[in-house]
Amino acid sequence: MLADLAMPFSGLDWLPIVLGTAAAYVVFGIAGFGTALVAGPVLIHFMPLSQIIPLLVLLDFVAAFGNLLPSRRDVVRGELLRLLPFMALGCTLGVAFLLQLKSDLLMLLMGLFITAYALYSLALKVRPASLAGWWAAPMGTVGGLFGALFGSGGFLYALYLSARLPDKEQVRATQSALISCSTLVRLTLFLVAGVYADRQLLLMAACLLPVMVIGLWAGRRLTHRLSREAFVRLVTWLVLASGLALIARYVSA
Repeated sequence: MLADLAMPFSGLDWLPIVLGTAAAYVVFGIAGFGTALVAGPVLIHFMPLSQIIPLLVLLDFVAAFGNLLPSRRDVVRGELLRLLPFMALGCTLGVAFLLQLKSDLLMLLMGLFITAYALYSLALKVRPASLAGWWAAPMGTVGGLFGALFGSGGFLYALYLSARLPDKEQVRATQSALISCSTLVRLTLFLVAGVYADRQLLLMAACLLPVMVIGLWAGRRLTHRLSREAFVRLVTWLVLASGLALIARYVSA
């Protein structure tokens, strides 16, 4: 039984895994989303994307509720309830795609997704105009789809909420609540699909849990010393480089 639980990584493999995971949750501690965008390009060198996303969902589940508890009074329930049904629909579609598509195709799609997101973030100079409520349908569905398929649809929720809510704290709190619900939906879907029957995946999540806690702590401390916008912009450049590297790896394979 102990042999079955042995992790298929060498000591040197654990170094980039731990550093990539820690960096991802530093970003999560500041921005409230983006773990898969940072950790995914590192972890994909050691495990398939169909295992990476469920692994990060487990860690995100703990991290998201930790972020939500201090700010739950600022949650705008109307916007949360408007987005939730569409987010659940997108998550369901994303889990189905994730478990059926080939891993090499997923690597290319993830690279394209990460690159497009990074370029969009770097090009965005001004706050988006106010959006009508019906935008919750496409934003929620695509955000849920990307969340399940690539591990991060949070930037779409942030875009929608920042164009709907005037107060920054309301945006952050409502997004934290939405990410919490999103991780719960994805966690349930992966559980029903039998993904968490893999004991090695659960063991790896347990090993990385302290790394996640340290990353969150560091991210929250950084928010007091560095502007959130400046740090996220720096990370976006790193994300862009990671996305291009994934595309190059697919092309050269």
